[in-house]
Amino acid sequence: MSELIIYTDGASRGNPGPGGYGCILQFKGREKELSAGYRRTTNNRMELMAVIAALKALKRDGLNITIFSDSQYVVKAVTEGWLKNWLATDFKGGKKNRDLWIAYSDLASKHHIKFKWVRGHADNVYNNRCDELATQAADGTNLLVDVGFEAVDSSE
Repeated sequence: MSELIIYTDGASRGNPGPGGYGCILQFKGREKELSAGYRRTTNNRMELMAVIAALKALKRDGLNITIFSDSQYVVKAVTEGWLKNWLATDFKGGKKNRDLWIAYSDLASKHHIKFKWVRGHADNVYNNRCDELATQAADGTNLLVDVGFEAVDSSE
């Protein structure tokens, strides 16, 4: 079975502030770029949103996927079992980004996913392109509302 390769990156202008994500999906010699910008969010949310957007774009289940991310937060949450613990304890202690982690977990359960960390702003052409997509989206117009963030942020 062919492997799907996904590169992701998120960005925010201020933390919180306007933000965006970018991702590149590569499968059987084809490539697709996705990005979107949000009016108020955080960098970690955009890093995770990039992964979610890529997984939402898939048209079938059961794929072998390798996701490259420069976010230690995202990579370690999955590879070191943090997410598994957060889910088991219903995010006890007020862990952030519950809405996105649950969305990721639901999507990820349909596939076979490996994460690989890459150094950001280094020599990986695809990670650099995702960074461009994310920052362009963050700087764009008609920014979307990160409902999960703004609902929590306004209640604090």
